[in-house]
Amino acid sequence: MVLLKYKAGLTLLIIYVCSFANVLAQQKGVVFTSTDKDLERAFNWAKKMALHYKGNAGDPVGPWYESALPPRDAFCMRDVSHQCIGAEILGLSRENDNMLNLFVSNISGSKNWCSYWEINKYSKPAPEDYRNDQEFWYNLPANFDVLYATQRLYLWTGDKHYISDPAFVRFQEKSVHEYIDSWVLSADSLLKRPAHPNAPIPYNESDPFDRCRGLPSYSEGVPNLRTGVDLVAALYRGLLTYSEILSEKGQKKEAALYAQKAERYRQRLEADWWDEKDARYYSYLSNDGKFGKNEGETFLLWFNALKDSVRLRKTLDHLGSVNLNMENTSYLPFLFYKNGYWDKARSYILYLSDPSTARREYPEVSFGVIEGIVQGLMGVTPDASSGIISTLYRSNGTGKAAIDQLLLLHTTIDIAHLSKQQSVMKNTGRQPFKWKAMFYGTYRRAWLNGSLLPVKKGTDAQQREISIVEITVKPGQEANIKVDY
Repeated sequence: MVLLKYKAGLTLLIIYVCSFANVLAQQKGVVFTSTDKDLERAFNWAKKMALHYKGNAGDPVGPWYESALPPRDAFCMRDVSHQCIGAEILGLSRENDNMLNLFVSNISGSKNWCSYWEINKYSKPAPEDYRNDQEFWYNLPANFDVLYATQRLYLWTGDKHYISDPAFVRFQEKSVHEYIDSWVLSADSLLKRPAHPNAPIPYNESDPFDRCRGLPSYSEGVPNLRTGVDLVAALYRGLLTYSEILSEKGQKKEAALYAQKAERYRQRLEADWWDEKDARYYSYLSNDGKFGKNEGETFLLWFNALKDSVRLRKTLDHLGSVNLNMENTSYLPFLFYKNGYWDKARSYILYLSDPSTARREYPEVSFGVIEGIVQGLMGVTPDASSGIISTLYRSNGTGKAAIDQLLLLHTTIDIAHLSKQQSVMKNTGRQPFKWKAMFYGTYRRAWLNGSLLPVKKGTDAQQREISIVEITVKPGQEANIKVDY
């Protein structure tokens, strides 16, 4: 009897200790370790810095994180659209949900289907950017950037409200219809549209709330601007995103229509905006009909609008050769990893996290470093539509790298790349998923915990050969896959 009581007490103690350990692990959050200690230090700095920008629980706006100039205590549409996956990696799901919901819920006809460009912690449109519905600052790529962000959040989290909730659906529909019409953004109008189609009356050119009520670019320092190349890319991605959302809902005919509309913007981008002489894209068109070059090429990559491999490489080479502001530079780790410039991507991570780098405290920087390591270096790519988590180690080195306690698709995972030929996945959550383990090179055999598996062949976006192994990983299961010749 005493022994039974002892065993029962020991069992309860074990359960308590295990539960407490799980709580501690969740509180610890995502962890990155690597034999590349410089990257590990960069991740740890970025995690601490990004979480520093988490808003207070009692703020009137609800859950939020800083994603604008820090003195404003606010979040803006472009920054949130960029930071949201980094935020998801860090466990800021409630914040993403709240902020995106506020953006999509606040579009209105009185603002010509704009939302609030920037919202502060007091749940008000930031006074630095908003006076009233007739006078406010707004960058026109924002609607399509937010639309793209909501789809990426759905694919990462599996939360369908990002594409199916009525407020999000209304935002989608208004953005691809009334918004485009109101701001004269059809594919054939971009070179001849008026600079200020919805300017307040009377119009005051010296008032930025009049002049920038519908700024047709994210580049804010170009005077007399008619269209920015980033707006063309944003329109392409926004319409293609809407097509993919419709397809996800089974509306195949409508999806095909919007894919065709998106393609017209991409065709105009290639036909109108490439400068053959300099082998670069123009970044803006002024109201006097003259093309020019400034910052803006970053968004051609962010919106994945370039299909010509030669022009894509020339754009990457140019971006890697110039000094951009920190906002643009913070996009580059992920984009350079994704496009095959792995060493350059790593150098950007180290630059952005270096204590001597000016303005490294700008919120986008730390979130960009997090996304660059997790999605870029580690190649973690969840797809809620298929239930697949893909991984692909992008490193020219010989070291190891691992991520623990990564939350995605309603589960958590630990993923370790032990070499270019071996990865280990553990499902530490409660939902099964398909693991698409990918390895650079052509391998004939794959081993799962000692058992032989079939290997599929594929290529990445740069047409480099990849070997693919696909398995299902159940809750609590650990899978060790190694490929060889």
